[in-house]
Formats: sequence, C-alpha cells, structure tokens
Amino acid sequence: MTFKEKVNGLITEALLEKPSIFLIDLAVSDSFKISVGLDGDNGVALQDCIDISRAIENNLDREEQDFSLEVASVGIGSPLKLIRQYKKNIGRTLIVTTNTEKIEAELIEANDVFIILSWKAREPKKVGKGKETVQKEQQIPYTEIKEAVVTVTF
Repeated sequence: MTFKEKVNGLITEALLEKPSIFLIDLAVSDSFKISVGLDGDNGVALQDCIDISRAIENNLDREEQDFSLEVASVGIGSPLKLIRQYKKNIGRTLIVTTNTEKIEAELIEANDVFIILSWKAREPKKVGKGKETVQKEQQIPYTEIKEAVVTVTF
C-alpha cells in the first residue's frame, strides 16, 4: 500500500463519521506534503477540518515517514468538481465555461446528468426597434462543462 493510499483510507474512514462532509482533493507531493480539500452539504466548519486532520495525523507514524499536513475547505472561487457540489449550490449564481461559451446564470436545477441555468438577456425586439428583456434557460450536460465556479454577487 502506497503512502497516498494509506492517507486516502484514513480520510475515507474519518468521513464515515461525518456524512455531510466529502472529499474534493487529495494531493501528496514527492516531499510528502499532504493537502486535503473538503466540502460539505452545509459548508465545512473549522472543527470538521481539525477532526479530519487528527484522524490522519494520529494514524500515521512520523518515524516511518515524515510528512506535513494541510486540511482545508475549498474556497468559494474554487471550481465545482462533483455533482454533489452542484446540487448544494442550487439557487446560486455560477459562471459556467463550456467548449463553446461562457455563461453567468442562476443554477436552478442539478441532477445526475445535467444542470439547468436561468438568466435574463437583452435581445432585439421581434417587431420594431429596440431591445427587450427575455428570460433564458439552458440545459448543460456535465460532460460539456469545462469549469463552473460559484460567484458572489453584492
């Protein structure tokens, strides 16, 4: 078992006690720096990070392998990676980049296959001059999404 597999097993075990928290990133560098990124259905508290950190640190032997450890929640500007993250962000504004376009819109639905975005756009009137505001909606399969980031609007 590699060092990374051992760490992953310890994280998986620790997360069983916290079903609303889930793993986003796990990286172990050549110098054995462990970086763990967490997210949660209701956010991630500092205590959650402490608990996961302790679960890893208390079960690894520094005499066997020296390491450094960093456990943190993913930031608001981090790209969404899991379907579970899309589902928890329904109602928020996302910037979604696909192969053909970039859309800033409200996430109104997320299932296991696609998301649905909704936004208002100004388009030329069908009759006469000027523009009118229309409500747009678009369904985008996860396979077409290159990157999606939650934006904070004030």
